[in-house]
Amino acid sequence: MSQKLRPLHDRILVKRVESETTSKGGIIIPENAKEKPLEGEIVAVGSGRVLEDGSVRPLQVKAGDRVLFAKYAETEVKVGGENFLLLREDDLLGVIEK
Repeated sequence: MSQKLRPLHDRILVKRVESETTSKGGIIIPENAKEKPLEGEIVAVGSGRVLEDGSVRPLQVKAGDRVLFAKYAETEVKVGGENFLLLREDDLLGVIEK
């Protein structure tokens, strides 16, 4: 990635994980029939959520974490020719443990 994007506050930059092109039964799924996956890998995180008293609460996730996020929560951005999602920490549903 030649350009970099540093998310602000409680925002998180995520690279969407590619969905499977073949079903479990071996049927090939065409591009237009595939649902966008709600899973991605965190590329960068902001400094944290600014609370009402002015203090900053660090985020609970870090770069490299694999996460599930809410449908329709994302903002798509293009950085250095690659597509990414910009989410808030509240839009994350969970971290996928390895």
